[in-house]
Amino acid sequence: MARVAHIDPETAPPEASAALRALRSAGWAMVRAAPILLLALAWEALAASGAVTPFQLPRLSAVIARIWTDAVAGDLFLNTALTLYRALTGFAIAAFAGVVLGMAMSRNAGVRWLFDPIVSVGFPMPKIAFLPVVMLWLGVYDLSKIAMVVLDAVFPVVTATIAGIAAVDRHLLWSARNMGASEREMLWQIVLPAASPQIMTGLQVALPIALIVAVVAEMLMGGYGLGGAMVHASRFADSRGVFAGIVEIAVVGYVMVKAMALIRRRLLIWHQEALAPSTV
Repeated sequence: MARVAHIDPETAPPEASAALRALRSAGWAMVRAAPILLLALAWEALAASGAVTPFQLPRLSAVIARIWTDAVAGDLFLNTALTLYRALTGFAIAAFAGVVLGMAMSRNAGVRWLFDPIVSVGFPMPKIAFLPVVMLWLGVYDLSKIAMVVLDAVFPVVTATIAGIAAVDRHLLWSARNMGASEREMLWQIVLPAASPQIMTGLQVALPIALIVAVVAEMLMGGYGLGGAMVHASRFADSRGVFAGIVEIAVVGYVMVKAMALIRRRLLIWHQEALAPSTV
């Protein structure tokens, strides 16, 4: 029987090495996607078994067909764009305000004295309780929905910024002071780069929160958007429309989380977390 030769990717020709890397990447992608595929097959099998009615759980194939219909009609892109606009706008405001406030609280005792009780009380509090007040003040349009996103997403960024700055190695600060660095130079060249992994973690936590709050606000306030489309479908007992909204939100959230992880890797390529683990 003929023996199959083993090809070492490092010693193989460039074309064979690239092909092996592509096959390996495809294999890992299939392994990572296996749980989602199993869930999709289980969904389709349960819906087709007759154990539940199509109203309780429509087939995944029927839900995908509904998503395609919405995409062809343009409703899918309109609702997705509006939800992303509200979520990303609120996230951007929360990211900027959270980093600035966290820096100020870390560097100034008076600012920390003023805002620390507010952050301590507001972080664990369900901010959705402010929704009636926001609706009274700002109405039920985009401004109120974005305000709710900012109110929810800013707290993880503030706390992560404070924790990141507090964890900066004091020897770096002492060395910079001894070399004559000004406070501004220390902030931009030492403190923020050293705290950036923790700040990015706070942003990664805040981004899905922004999407969740945007969808919930759309559900409660109405109007266009993925959340509003789901509520509209439920009012007309459109089960496929409701589950289509769930799938759409899941896909959008997955893409946002993966995109944020890619941004983190790009921005922190200089950091030790981006280095390959040693095998020694």
